[in-house]
Amino acid sequence: MTRRTFWRFVLPSAVVMVVLMVIPLGTTVWLSLNKVLLRSLDTVEWVGFSNYTETLSDPDFWSAVWFTTIFVAVTVPAQMGLGLGYALLLDRVKRGRAFYLASLLLPFIVTPVVATIIYKDLFERGGLFTWFIESFTGEPFAITDGNVKVMIIAQAIWRVTPFAMITMFAGIQTLPEERMEAAAIDGAGFFGSLWHVIIPHLRTIIVFVGLISVMDAYRVFDSVFVFAGNRFESAQTLQVYNFNVALDANIGRVGKGNAIAILTVIGIFVVLIPFLRQSYREQIEERG
Repeated sequence: MTRRTFWRFVLPSAVVMVVLMVIPLGTTVWLSLNKVLLRSLDTVEWVGFSNYTETLSDPDFWSAVWFTTIFVAVTVPAQMGLGLGYALLLDRVKRGRAFYLASLLLPFIVTPVVATIIYKDLFERGGLFTWFIESFTGEPFAITDGNVKVMIIAQAIWRVTPFAMITMFAGIQTLPEERMEAAAIDGAGFFGSLWHVIIPHLRTIIVFVGLISVMDAYRVFDSVFVFAGNRFESAQTLQVYNFNVALDANIGRVGKGNAIAILTVIGIFVVLIPFLRQSYREQIEERG
């Protein structure tokens, strides 16, 4: 391949990368170093790292970081564990598998905003879950600061588990039957086969699902914003907090919002380092 041919292939994608990634990232960094208000976007005042220091000293920011960390730490293992369990059950089902698969995939197919609105209506006054809870406890039920986080996390697990399920189910279908038969002959029960045969076979898929799930959970916005809105400040994730700071009609601090965005990106890289290292090790082992 000549150099001219090489650049013909590479240049279009390089231009797209610059337009869609490098320029927006550079603009974000520049805005984060300036004081820019939503009501006066044409007035820009250089403030250096003031937006970053103000953000890092803001209690609301650390409250959002804490809830986001809890959200990731709970939803990701839960969805992966439930996804593996559903995948194993589907693998054992022979009749009606398509029906069960479609039913389990329904929460993932529905638009997140629509799914959240339906879920929220179940807990509003007159909702099905509200009626059930009040009938069981005999006391009125309402969404409060004490239970809103649990409800948000439960809804997130219900919505994203199908992704892990369908991915792991596809991986199980590639498992050679000879391995399972050999494990059975050696006296391995269900849990022995799961631990020594199935999970090692799904190791790459598990890392992939974990990587995608952590990124999605870390940057969750739509479902949390629709469910909690601005009513519960303690239930704000980083993305919701960023939205409220940058695009609120009253404050609208675009510069600080971009600083929060940069800090969020840095946080995502820090969180993903263990998964990236594991993926790199597996690639080296496969090549070796």
